[in-house]
Amino acid sequence: MDINASIIDQRVTGLAETLAERATAELGVSRDETRLKSLAFVYLCVKSLLDLEDDDAFDALTEGGGDFGIDAFHVSEVVDGEFTVTLFQAKYKKRLDGQSNFPATAIKTAIEALRHMLDPGAKLAHINDRLRARVEDTRSLIREGYIPFVRVIACNNGLSWNAEGQEAIDAFGLQDRVSFEHCNHDTLVGLQLNSRPVDEKLNLAGKSIVEDLNYSRVLVGRMQVEAIADLIARHGERLLERNIRRYLGLHRNRVNEDIQHTLESEDRSNFYFYNNGITMTCDDFTFNAFQKEDLTVNVKNLQIINGGQTAMTIARTLSQRTIHNEAPASVMVRLYKLPSENDDLVRRITYATNSQNPVDLRDLRANEAMQQRLELDIDQLGYTYRRKRSDASARHTDISSGTAAEAVLAVWRRRPHQARYFSREHFGKLYDVIFTDDLTGAQVIVAVLLYRIAENRRKRPHESDPAFVRYASCFAAMQMGQSLLRDLGNPPTITHQNFTSAVEHIERQGDTYFENAIEDIERALTLLYGKRDISLQQLAATFRRADLIEHLTATS
Repeated sequence: MDINASIIDQRVTGLAETLAERATAELGVSRDETRLKSLAFVYLCVKSLLDLEDDDAFDALTEGGGDFGIDAFHVSEVVDGEFTVTLFQAKYKKRLDGQSNFPATAIKTAIEALRHMLDPGAKLAHINDRLRARVEDTRSLIREGYIPFVRVIACNNGLSWNAEGQEAIDAFGLQDRVSFEHCNHDTLVGLQLNSRPVDEKLNLAGKSIVEDLNYSRVLVGRMQVEAIADLIARHGERLLERNIRRYLGLHRNRVNEDIQHTLESEDRSNFYFYNNGITMTCDDFTFNAFQKEDLTVNVKNLQIINGGQTAMTIARTLSQRTIHNEAPASVMVRLYKLPSENDDLVRRITYATNSQNPVDLRDLRANEAMQQRLELDIDQLGYTYRRKRSDASARHTDISSGTAAEAVLAVWRRRPHQARYFSREHFGKLYDVIFTDDLTGAQVIVAVLLYRIAENRRKRPHESDPAFVRYASCFAAMQMGQSLLRDLGNPPTITHQNFTSAVEHIERQGDTYFENAIEDIERALTLLYGKRDISLQQLAATFRRADLIEHLTATS
């Protein structure tokens, strides 16, 4: 028995029990132990590799009849005109020896699914509604000119695919746009291991600058890319615990592609000038002060807080051994000696060095006064505000900061399209729009309760629901908020004084609010398009835009 396979099997068994009821209700999966364990394994892979919240990971699952052999389907936000589609295909074995290859037939099935799914004009027969909604949303993005990168993740508790599977991948082509990756029990255990301090020796090239500054110490120097690759090979994700891009290095994107292209090109020697460098923190560093250049620096508790994607891409590119130009390439490194107890300074530096790019800043915002005030305010009303992401299972009284941001932006700020499709900016450019000084804990809770009703209907639509329900939850939540305010007598805002009454109205009238919202949206769509049929691709595109809001206002 493989020890890592055994560890994951225990985790999967527990998850299967936890997910059983929801899997039956939302996916129609029977309570057969084998099927539930397979589903739980897919869920664990999605959650771990994409670093998603529980609900978001489950929402990506598509396993069931008519799934084209695809067990999970996730679409990233659009960045610089590009987006990433991640497809998961899982094969989970009862045997825990870890010696079975991922089937070549499954690779071929995934390739065939890709040929159909990402062609906006191809007809899809015998596909379940849950997957169809995702596929048509993706196709609408492609029709609008956005460029997809596709990752196919082959997951099992064994070995990677064999030569036959690799031949199928090579024959498919499109290696510049489609990548096939393997994830197994060893991958998952590696991601879940508790972080241990990284004590290392950094081999710098050329001259370096060292300066004491504000009770801290700064080193600016240069490292060969091979030294960076060796560092990542030895420590991997442990170096990125404080990096808010931690798992994003697994995603393909234009920046990573450019890094790889430069390292493989004739321009390799100029890599230093094209890259912004890597920023690291540590508890302490020492070196031979008499040495003029090519320093060897002893570092305690090393962490990469900016440049994680650069480091991971360098390591991956060099490991592929496709580089023919042997010219030396180096990258700038900044090393800050910061005491381990000074987490606030580390947080602020990490935010400052990352905030020029659209990344998930939720954890970095978690300790701000606004977030702490909301936590206290919400706690007094009987709910728990989770400022930071957690692996613990969420209770119905728990509200994550991410869900709060989406709900408030949709319900009270009346920006449902940005709530659904701009989540990367909720704690960046849209932060001050969402978390205003007058935002109360009562407003947050009420917005989330309304949003959950709409989301539950999106995930489990009734047979009589129109097709747009799978795309319109944030728009519906916005309309539900207006209905609630009317029933409360149009108060200026929701506070602790009318909070109990608001919750009672939601408990009694929540479903009615949703039905009325759907009628509003149906009328607004008629105003926008007339009475002609609207395809799923067009519906998906409509709910990414703001023009429907004006028509909703007219129907209210």
